[in-house]
Amino acid sequence: MEGFSNFVDFLNGIAWGPWMLILLVGTGILLSIRMGFIQFTRFGYAMKNTLGKVFKKQQAGHGEVTPFQAVTTALAATVGTGNIAGVTGAIAAGGPGAVFWMWVSALFGMATKYSEVVLAVRYRERNDKGDWVGGPMYYIKNGLGEGWRWLGGVFCVFGFLAAFGIGNMTQVNTIASSINTAIDAFGGNVEASSVQIFGQTVPTSSIAIGVIVAVIVALVLLGGIKRIGSVTEKLVPFMAVIYIVAAIAVILGNIGQLGTVFGMIFKGAFNADAAIGGATGIMIKTTIQKGVARGVFSNEAGLGSAPMAHAASSETDPVKQGLYGIFEVFMDTIVICSLTALALLCGTLGGGQTLDWGGSAGTANVAAAFSSVFGNQVGSLLIAVGITLFALSTVLSWSLYGTRCFEYLFGLQYVKLYQIAFIIIVVIGSTLELSLVWNIADTLNGFMAIPNLIALLGLSGVVIKLTKEHFSDPAKMANDEV
Repeated sequence: MEGFSNFVDFLNGIAWGPWMLILLVGTGILLSIRMGFIQFTRFGYAMKNTLGKVFKKQQAGHGEVTPFQAVTTALAATVGTGNIAGVTGAIAAGGPGAVFWMWVSALFGMATKYSEVVLAVRYRERNDKGDWVGGPMYYIKNGLGEGWRWLGGVFCVFGFLAAFGIGNMTQVNTIASSINTAIDAFGGNVEASSVQIFGQTVPTSSIAIGVIVAVIVALVLLGGIKRIGSVTEKLVPFMAVIYIVAAIAVILGNIGQLGTVFGMIFKGAFNADAAIGGATGIMIKTTIQKGVARGVFSNEAGLGSAPMAHAASSETDPVKQGLYGIFEVFMDTIVICSLTALALLCGTLGGGQTLDWGGSAGTANVAAAFSSVFGNQVGSLLIAVGITLFALSTVLSWSLYGTRCFEYLFGLQYVKLYQIAFIIIVVIGSTLELSLVWNIADTLNGFMAIPNLIALLGLSGVVIKLTKEHFSDPAKMANDEV
């Protein structure tokens, strides 16, 4: 088992190593240049036609979701435990400067995500149920041609297997851990009632949490894309507002530390040890790698997952839906990940605590930072609620992604079998130690990007053509801005 674990670590180093991160960010830079840095020059236009239309009534037909439901489904997957535990781990391992490189990856990732969504809508098709289906496998097949169909199959193999881990077991396990931590903070004792499963002592509370989450996932997943969309359009804004308000409160409660924190971030981006103030041994290479990897892993720009949700939109104009890709990366990384980083660093400094630089960190560190303003009990509760909502939304969206990948490979008639297996694994995930599972899923998740990036580069001309046509049409521009 140790040999297998080492092999997985080796593959993970490739999947999220320097060359892969260069490829991911490099694709974003290339697309940005070829589209005239659309994420900057058209940022106001994108916000006006995405965030500005949140409260506008939208309609969707059979097998479709509204444009806003499509983006909230995609956001539900990207806004997950990585926005809290992942950001914290990146800072602990790479220093505060990792935040700067997380921002850099997101700024170019906006162009990547925009391109993915444009292609998803351009090359989508209807399945036998009448639902819109799309994503990398379809723009590979319908855009690059039938001769490349095998590449779409490779993407789907990585995708439906990764969904069991990164979008299921790891998320549910994090929910159970955060809730159990909150129970202990309020004087409970989760270890008092436990059972032996696979040689491990598992609190019965974890099993109960797994069953509850499985029931919720079953009710939503078996209802199809429209039910997933209707749930995420309510869940995502609710969870985002709760977390954003709480994080801002922590920052304001430690506002005197904000200048120091920004200094640590910008100084640490190019000299990690100097920013931290000690000989920690954190190399600038590690700082860049951790920051870029966290940014990409969080907003999923280039991985090919979110286009599967956007393809179900009732929007017929690929560019209009593509604007939501820009908004999605901005909200996930520039807003939510940044708030986590600032709240963690401000709260840690304000509370007189220290992070284990060069080590690892998770939700407990964020809870401690929140406790600097809210106290231990409320701080733990806020993080537990945030993690639960974030992780639950991720499970719902990844259940769709895994289903779409499985459907592409084996046909619509076998989808229910995959969905039942996905629901059962929810319960299993709440009871296991998942370090190896996380590494396997993390690796598969990273390898999903390779077929997708090949397609993005191969079809970049299509994205540029559609973009130019949209922004050179006065009628479309006038209609969009109404």
